[in-house]
Amino acid sequence: MRRAKLSFPLSPSDPVGKREPSRGPGHEERERPYWLAWARIKGIGPHRLKRLAEFFGSLERAWQADAPALRQVEGIGPTLAQAIVSARPGLDPEQILEETLKAGIPFLTPADPDYPPLLWEVPDPPPILYALGECPNWQQPAIAIVGTRAPTAYGRQWTQKVSAALAEAGCVVVSGLATGIDGIAHQACLDAGGKTVAVVGTGVDKVYPAHHQALYRRILAQGAILSEYPPGTPPAKEHFPQRNRIIAGLCRATLVMEAPETSGALITAHLANHYGREVYALPGNIDTAAARGCLQLIRDGAGMILGIEELLKDLGLLQGSPVLKQPSSTGPSDPQQQLLWQLLGEGILSLDALAQASQMDIATLSSTLLLMELEGWLVQLPGMRYQRAR
Repeated sequence: MRRAKLSFPLSPSDPVGKREPSRGPGHEERERPYWLAWARIKGIGPHRLKRLAEFFGSLERAWQADAPALRQVEGIGPTLAQAIVSARPGLDPEQILEETLKAGIPFLTPADPDYPPLLWEVPDPPPILYALGECPNWQQPAIAIVGTRAPTAYGRQWTQKVSAALAEAGCVVVSGLATGIDGIAHQACLDAGGKTVAVVGTGVDKVYPAHHQALYRRILAQGAILSEYPPGTPPAKEHFPQRNRIIAGLCRATLVMEAPETSGALITAHLANHYGREVYALPGNIDTAAARGCLQLIRDGAGMILGIEELLKDLGLLQGSPVLKQPSSTGPSDPQQQLLWQLLGEGILSLDALAQASQMDIATLSSTLLLMELEGWLVQLPGMRYQRAR
């Protein structure tokens, strides 16, 4: 569980070869309304929405596609394709964007440059992410800390230690603003002067639980509150497992501090493992119910939290650790990789723009970009855009 491979490749066989040439720097801005409009169509959840974006290379293009073209997308059969065609005339993407903006709550879509890159790589990234406060730039490592709502003194103590240490190491601490481990992690991070992000199962303008009013205000001043649910959405039981995928998806590692065998924190841990991220658990007393879930994770392969220095070393957060090593500034030696490296020296470029500038066929370009990503030369951003690794 601990060392799952972190890679979400773009296969050379993906149908990107059907794409038109890049349509210029306004392309991402034109895509924004379509992420909102597609999310209004019944039967199009985050999984299918990402598949549509990847298949057509543009949700604007997908919006114009007829039923036979839509049926080529995995997960869209004849009935759903026809339902999409019937629903679209009643939806105006620009009007939906205008209505969403009127609410006055900032939000991100995968078309926006500030959308978290790691979150785009999960199979079901949220099509809209409401945000209050100041979002990190996501260049800092983001680490999730989750656990039970009823921690022991041991769990509280180690959550405070770990969260403070991560903040001092320059990490963004991500959790869910719940009672217990979540709240302790946020608080300890803030006290250490770090930046923390709370992913909530309500609208970002709702404080839940209510006793976290003061903590909520501190996070807004020193971090951000995120949610995929519209402003005003009250808490609902089914929202919290869904938000757990966002916590796991935002982070390169998830730490479970204490969790009984039925804890929702275990859902976050298993999602993180499924996404290829690292999972760590705090070992505890076998006779303590709050430790049973963590011990189960360790049995299944999660890394053990055995001390602050060892954890930071495992996470690559100590000076000289492998994760912190940067690629040579001269770039890769392979000629095709070197060409793409030079092109990306101009900033962030889309797949279409790279294809046009490099004159590579899509299959060669996709496989070359994948190798460069695995070797640490570049990172893929939301919307199939690329930039040099920093």
